[in-house]
Amino acid sequence: MADHFPIPELSITQAPPVGFYFMVTFLIAGFAPNLLDIRFQRVSGLSATIETTKIKEGGENLFAHRLPTRVTYDNLVLERGMVVGSALNVEFNLAMSTLKFQPGNVIVMLLNAQSVPVSSWLFQETYPLKWSVSDLDANQSSVVIDTMELAYTRFQSLRI
Repeated sequence: MADHFPIPELSITQAPPVGFYFMVTFLIAGFAPNLLDIRFQRVSGLSATIETTKIKEGGENLFAHRLPTRVTYDNLVLERGMVVGSALNVEFNLAMSTLKFQPGNVIVMLLNAQSVPVSSWLFQETYPLKWSVSDLDANQSSVVIDTMELAYTRFQSLRI
């Protein structure tokens, strides 16, 4: 039976993944990927924290019990060179202009050198909080950067 299900070999010489090869996918209606808005130069905010409450036990002065209460998340921040005619920009503009939101899902995938995902994170019910454009400066020849900040209800690590 072991011949049918080979166990992959683990190597301690295998280098850990690098963080410069990744892809961001916005899921239209929660399922279909938006293939036009996938390239970003920076992603931050992949963080979850468990909040706790302290309970002091009567007569015990050396420590307090810390009990978990809820999970909180940082905002997901995406940066990229400005894309003219982007569907994502239209969606952000609509949300910022009307305060009407269509929460969606976002997947951030860490890729290896062959463009194969090695790890992914699913952000659920995302919606825009902030949208900013880098400074316009006639003294520099730099790319204009869009920064998009998203709130979300939950994220899950999807190890591959």
